[in-house]
Amino acid sequence: MNIPTVPSVLFVCVHNAGRSQMAAAFLTHLGGGRVEVRSAGSAPADTVNPAVVEALAEVGIDISAETPKVLTTEAVRASDVVITMGCGDACPYFPGKQYLDWKLDDPAGQGIDAVRPIRDEIERRIRGLLADLGVEAAA
Repeated sequence: MNIPTVPSVLFVCVHNAGRSQMAAAFLTHLGGGRVEVRSAGSAPADTVNPAVVEALAEVGIDISAETPKVLTTEAVRASDVVITMGCGDACPYFPGKQYLDWKLDDPAGQGIDAVRPIRDEIERRIRGLLADLGVEAAA
């Protein structure tokens, strides 16, 4: 597969308030500017899940200013890798893109104790994704 100099990754879940926000934050943080990162939801919530904001703050990542974004076909078209997280058929499909579906628990309505293991699993997967993209994780 021909990966551009700066690969672009789009994370999609239904509300863009939890899993996709955490994944985008980790990829931005660990990618150190060497990956273009987007996240969106097929039916975005009004705000990012407060337990998700708190869980990321615990590991030194501030997403308190983030807001859920609506999924657009332009965002999909502009991305090399599209990672879905439980949005099912709501994700548009374009040939030539790499699609991955990450099965992760939904943090919606969960407290911080339930969000931490989801956060840690997302970080693990992001580190693997960076390796697959040939991008060394930032310290």
